[in-house]
Amino acid sequence: MRCARLRTEAERKLWWHLRHRLLTPGTHFRRQVRIGRYVADFACHTTRLVIEVDGGQHAASATDEARTKVLEANGYRVLRYWNNDVLTNIDGVLEDIVSAITTTPTPNPSPQGGGEHTESVAPSRRTKKKMR
Repeated sequence: MRCARLRTEAERKLWWHLRHRLLTPGTHFRRQVRIGRYVADFACHTTRLVIEVDGGQHAASATDEARTKVLEANGYRVLRYWNNDVLTNIDGVLEDIVSAITTTPTPNPSPQGGGEHTESVAPSRRTKKKMR
């Protein structure tokens, strides 16, 4: 677990916005939350949502994939954002978070047998593509 003074500028910024601007009912985010053997940057237990803020060293990381699988096995959806997205497009990041909170993912596979589902991996990459 990282101590408060070692958190990144992006983590500090997102934490402020989660506490002061994300006024979605039923959400209470905590920072540096232990889930299984990992510590998530931010987690909302009510909505079973984890938010991770990553620097460039996390690009296509097998460690992050394994971490996401463990968090998902514990019943959490995982949203990942690049530090740069948080710092330069906080409104887009918050919009994506609210969308994840207010939309219910389709079970995988869906009861209708279509097999469609909502992916919970790398929304930061999705968000980054939207921003360009």
